[in-house]
Amino acid sequence: MAAMNTGMGGLGGRPIHPQANPFGPALQGAGPGLIRTGLETYGGRILDSSSEFMQSNITQYLSDPQYYFQVNSQYVRNKLKVILFPFLHRGHWTRITEPVGGRLSYKPPVQDINAPDLYIPLMAFGTYIVAAGYALGVLGRFTPEALTLQFSKGILGWFLQVVLIKGLLYSLGSGEAPLLDIVAYAGYGFAGTSLAMVARIFWSYLYYFIMPWFCLCTGVFPVKTMKRVLLGGPRSYERHPGRNHYFLIFLAVVQFPMLFWLGNICG
Repeated sequence: MAAMNTGMGGLGGRPIHPQANPFGPALQGAGPGLIRTGLETYGGRILDSSSEFMQSNITQYLSDPQYYFQVNSQYVRNKLKVILFPFLHRGHWTRITEPVGGRLSYKPPVQDINAPDLYIPLMAFGTYIVAAGYALGVLGRFTPEALTLQFSKGILGWFLQVVLIKGLLYSLGSGEAPLLDIVAYAGYGFAGTSLAMVARIFWSYLYYFIMPWFCLCTGVFPVKTMKRVLLGGPRSYERHPGRNHYFLIFLAVVQFPMLFWLGNICG
């Protein structure tokens, strides 16, 4: 039996001394280093791609908030003229670009009258709240709750304008505009609304004379802007000209009930 087992190479046909793997020491010595290097390389690629993805999406949808506050007094005066009297604007409506880091970038508001900013919308919204509070006091209806209600209505109106413009952009086939651009354009309506509310403080009937004008101008301004700025030029606008005209007319018309609703004093 011993001889048989020996001839068969061990118990059960298994070799008593198995043959050593010549690659074992090499794999055991180099394995952890190779795995660590591979994981580091793969992880670095994932982090780089994720960083590029996040940066591109943040730039596309939010942009740099500091960009929207690069203004001066001259820009504010000229921009208010364009917003409140768009029919008198004789220049172009296209934003100015400049090469930055190997690609084209829009110039800041201080260098381009057609660039959107958040300074004017925020200041106009603040004036809107102050005018509403003063009007409530003149009417004898001022309470913290009434002013809070007016503030909430202003925020809601601003939000609805953003949703409206964003929805129209998607309908027109161009939904890639940065979100802060849309927020800025939606907030310009408070400029005319706040002035009309201030005028009503001095003479109530004056409000009903100048408010329709500001509604008309606030409707014309985004139409001009969306055609040449938000949609990136006439090519994207001309894909469905008939439908696009109706959408832009709707945007202009809806400013009348929207701004009159915002200008109505609650409380």
